[in-house]
Amino acid sequence: MTGSIEGLERFDSPGKGRGLRVTRPFKVGELLFSSQAYSYVLSVKERGYYCEFCFTRKEGLARCGKCKKALYCNAKCQKGDWAMHKLECSAMTAFGENWYPSEISRLVARILAKKKTQKGRCVSEKILLIEEMQSHVEDVDNEKREMNEADVAGLHRYFSKHLELPGHKDLLTLFSQVACNGFTIEDDELSHIGTAVYPDVALINHSCLPSVIVTYDGTSADVRAVKDMKPGDEVLISYIDVLYPTDDRNNRLRESYYFTCECKECKSKSKDKAKLKVRKRSDPIEPEVINNMVRYAKKTIREFRALKYTKTPSELLEMCEQSLEEMGAVFDDSNVYMLHMMYQAMGVCLYMQDTVGAIRYGENIIKPYSKLYPAYSLNVSSMYLKLGRLYMGLEKHSAGISALKKAMAIMEVAHGKDHFYLTELRKEILKK
Repeated sequence: MTGSIEGLERFDSPGKGRGLRVTRPFKVGELLFSSQAYSYVLSVKERGYYCEFCFTRKEGLARCGKCKKALYCNAKCQKGDWAMHKLECSAMTAFGENWYPSEISRLVARILAKKKTQKGRCVSEKILLIEEMQSHVEDVDNEKREMNEADVAGLHRYFSKHLELPGHKDLLTLFSQVACNGFTIEDDELSHIGTAVYPDVALINHSCLPSVIVTYDGTSADVRAVKDMKPGDEVLISYIDVLYPTDDRNNRLRESYYFTCECKECKSKSKDKAKLKVRKRSDPIEPEVINNMVRYAKKTIREFRALKYTKTPSELLEMCEQSLEEMGAVFDDSNVYMLHMMYQAMGVCLYMQDTVGAIRYGENIIKPYSKLYPAYSLNVSSMYLKLGRLYMGLEKHSAGISALKKAMAIMEVAHGKDHFYLTELRKEILKK
């Protein structure tokens, strides 16, 4: 892979295994490389909004004549997707409402089909990279093992008619590989569009102080520098949301990727104090009180996640407001646990079409986000986008344009100035 991409080489990264490093300088915003997905799948929730083949979002998409579920830009896209869509087309019709394989099962089915049908040197290299991807199948806990078993069962149920499936052990390994190395394709506001495997991008190791960012152009992944890089520098992305304090980040990394980060920030914990900021009082708050509130915050976040799809929006919003009131007695408004629940509350308000409520939470979030996230963070640009569009909806054009321009400044680095999102955003601003 790297032999065909100027300025990059594969190497053995100390303590991390395989990795990528640059062999020439790269400036902030410069594209290191683009990668076409080896295999990808559109989320079922996004069917009807995006073309299944190229992930273009537009109105007037044409339905598959057989299943009536998949939609395409035109006959060319439909023909291009048939080798993958045929795995699902007749099954969706046959199973009807009982067709509900997981997204990872759908992706694994496509990987298996692609492995069998593709030939050639270039593709063989991609297959080799997939075979090399770490699975950590031996490290999977009971809960994840049960999920993998359910996904394997789903693969057999929904796809065995069109696929010759490997043995059970090999399937478990493949599911674990995809779980560790798969990428979530997101839109400009970080909404989930689909899932994909990019074997060459998966070579990039993690750091909580990333040197590059991965964004998406249709089904292609673009890797761009968010720091100036000199020859010999390792290419590093963040596998997780870096907003949270060091212990939280490493707990997430161990749970999902089975390692502990030893980057400069994880060793120094220099941002943890700001991330866990407490209210200023004449009497300092006791450490035990702070620790108890951190435990309460983590418990509330877990409970909200568990109840997200069973409670009504009003109940979820009340849960957010109660937890914010409780935490607010100890935590500053810029504390990451306060920000987390504000973000959830904003999402509920958006769902309820409460624009004023969503703006209120967003305005409380954006300033701390800008300070706590790295430069050129998509979390910050997506928040500016949300706020800008909400302002525009309320005819607050000045505030809207200001927010959208701040989003644009970040996106021009992260996505590249010629990206479709930037073209559309400029049109959005000019309309007003």
